[in-house]
Amino acid sequence: MSKSIISKDEDYSQWFNELVIKSDLAEHSAVRGCMVIKPYGYSIWEKMQAALDQMFKDTGHSNAYFPLFIPKSFFAKEASHVEGFAKECAVVTHYRLKNDADGNIVVDEDAKLEEELIVRPTSETIIWNTYRGWIQSYRDLPLLINQWANVVRWEMRTRLFLRTTEFLWQEGHTAHATAEEAIAETEQMLNIYADFAENWLALPVIKGKKTANERFAGAIDTYCIEALMQDGKALQAGTSHFLGQNFAKAFDVKFSDRENKLDYVWATSWGVSTRMMGALVMAHSDDAGLVLPPKLAPIQVVVVPIYKHQEELENISAFVSELKKNLHKRSIRLKFDDRDTQRPGFKFAEYELKGVPLRVAIGSRDMSNGTVELARRDTKTKETVPQEGLAERIETLLEEIQQNIYQKALKFRDENITKVDTYDEFKRLLDEKPGFLSAHWDGTSETEQRIKEETKATIRCIPLDNPLEDGVCILSGKPSVQRVLFARAY
Repeated sequence: MSKSIISKDEDYSQWFNELVIKSDLAEHSAVRGCMVIKPYGYSIWEKMQAALDQMFKDTGHSNAYFPLFIPKSFFAKEASHVEGFAKECAVVTHYRLKNDADGNIVVDEDAKLEEELIVRPTSETIIWNTYRGWIQSYRDLPLLINQWANVVRWEMRTRLFLRTTEFLWQEGHTAHATAEEAIAETEQMLNIYADFAENWLALPVIKGKKTANERFAGAIDTYCIEALMQDGKALQAGTSHFLGQNFAKAFDVKFSDRENKLDYVWATSWGVSTRMMGALVMAHSDDAGLVLPPKLAPIQVVVVPIYKHQEELENISAFVSELKKNLHKRSIRLKFDDRDTQRPGFKFAEYELKGVPLRVAIGSRDMSNGTVELARRDTKTKETVPQEGLAERIETLLEEIQQNIYQKALKFRDENITKVDTYDEFKRLLDEKPGFLSAHWDGTSETEQRIKEETKATIRCIPLDNPLEDGVCILSGKPSVQRVLFARAY
């Protein structure tokens, strides 16, 4: 097949880019730094959306939609927020074009906006300005809102799914009567993200807190889920932020409590994006193409008929029609590829590239013998099995494949968490055995920043289940009470 890709061991970055494009997930667009998500890729994103959206609704959240444009003055109201996003903001200054004397299209200088608009990099400011009109009393709380949207962050170096100028995401924004309720919400959403990552993406994650240097701009605390890719780099797969009363004070969002006293509400925000698509590709795929967990695969089972005559195809088609009905009852997605424009070998390679979890090949001899050939994408093993009870066998196999993909990724992650006790060892292992490095840190931003500048490794998180352990910082030698996880990251 002409769509072969470079080996990930030869050039991991190029392998990823080629795989995303050749498997029809996405492609570069005419707009620098932006991407076109193709139907096959968007189908995966839709399944992610559907699963997460149900999880949000099951925990009492509702969807809404807020404007793409944010008045520039809103950003000035929360100092750390504007500082965190200022370098990434796209700004709208005019609202009309015109033709000049030479017929060229130019900006109409008479159509300058009274106030410039920011194309949202995140929506805290416009949402909290809106909440001021929605919240008056404790009866209005908690306010649990999510929106599915696109955002724009002007990136200098972009990569499909991992870092693009425009990307898709969901962002939750909630308001609460107490700090305790807001913190509980922040932790609940982190757990939802971890559940989704592990049970849908088959992606093992570490739940933790970010350091002050790595927190979301305007947050009191940022919680995160961190995953490890096959090249040993970390990827932040989702974040949940406890915002305290910062945005409520910036936008004067107050409520009357049960004693009729006025107070500022307590806030959270949380989100995951199409970056999860990048994590899905990087965590599981191989040199032959995508390896998709069945729960998110657009096609879970593909049937490829092998025949010489039309009568043979008709017999196979009748069998597949019944199989499809049985699988549909089990909510299993099957595709019957009876194209006569491509040979079976081409189709095998195509669906291997696209990561279809299970392939069924069936020919006239199989019809006579009452068998089919099953091929798993995760293990690349084949077996001949009876046609009788095939639907049940497929259902069981898909569950096994989902678990096997997760266990393989978990084993890789766990084998690539290394304890280090000296800075020399730390620097050596970053190059020789990339992954999570568990090391003592003195808790200061200065030490963290110096390590980042010297090694390009950052503290990915302070794990929530971290055991306390006396030690000394790998760089400063000062006392430390626990290890943190360092890694180079996307």
